[in-house]
Amino acid sequence: MKPFGYVRPASTDEAVRLCAEGAGARFLGGGTNLVDLMKLGVETPRVLIDVAGLPLDRVTRTADGGLSIGATVRNSDLAAHPDVTESYPVLSQALLAGASGQLRNAATTGGNLLQRTRCRYFQDVSKPCNKRLPGSGCPAREGTHRDLAILGHSPECVATNPSDMAVALAALDATVVLLGPEGERAVPLTEFHRLPGENPDQDTVIRPGELITEVVLPPPTPGAASRYRKARDRASFAFALVSVAATLRVEAGHVEHATLAFGGVAHRPWRARRAETEMRGAPATPAVFQHALIAELAEARPLRDNAFKVDLARRLALDLLGELTERQPARSG
Repeated sequence: MKPFGYVRPASTDEAVRLCAEGAGARFLGGGTNLVDLMKLGVETPRVLIDVAGLPLDRVTRTADGGLSIGATVRNSDLAAHPDVTESYPVLSQALLAGASGQLRNAATTGGNLLQRTRCRYFQDVSKPCNKRLPGSGCPAREGTHRDLAILGHSPECVATNPSDMAVALAALDATVVLLGPEGERAVPLTEFHRLPGENPDQDTVIRPGELITEVVLPPPTPGAASRYRKARDRASFAFALVSVAATLRVEAGHVEHATLAFGGVAHRPWRARRAETEMRGAPATPAVFQHALIAELAEARPLRDNAFKVDLARRLALDLLGELTERQPARSG
């Protein structure tokens, strides 16, 4: 590991100022991904700005009944928070589906959103990788790509976003709050991560020096059920081949509200807007769900060894939507 500096700012403003002082600064939260990448030589920061001690470790209700999640809230604490388990169960389920208990005790909300792809070519500095070194190539396209993208990829990159939490946040219409040298701004979670295009080295729309301070959830949709499901190669501690997060409310046999997001299939959590549009107002039946999912996944462009993900995503989502339909609470009036 190469030498690097280390500082602990006393405030978010100081953290942003320190980061803006020069290239090569990285914010350090739980370090569960960044430190691994430093050991591999993928990340070589000039200085680490440790934000773990900043007052960003609270989960609080917002004035409109939503939820504010501080950037340094630990994944295990967030998964067990009563406001999350009661009002946003899909988020708790996604967090508990990710990593091991030890990692969840260290990982933070902000760090989870910024974790980088697990594509083996990205993590191996002896191999070319456009995400790590733009213009060097993407050997994953013809090499090992069983775990990689089927949607939204480009000739430059077929990597996937590894987060479980972000998939649930995408289905919940979360917003990411950023503080930077030019002040504060809010970005919808669904627009926070980028598709690779010609610049796969840029994972997110975050600007130089910007710090994630919180993630804000809107009030839960009354009467909507939610759930997260993940398909992986082994029962524990594995990244998703495909994951699905959904919220659903059915009234008089018809879909009144539906959100759906896929993980493990693209460079960012894939919000299934087309499927949602087809489902809303339609009868809540397996045939309608099937038709909507086929329409959504029609734009998939699988590679040689990952075409199975198209059918896996469809079947996973179909099963999940069916379960949510059966779990609709009885309503009176």
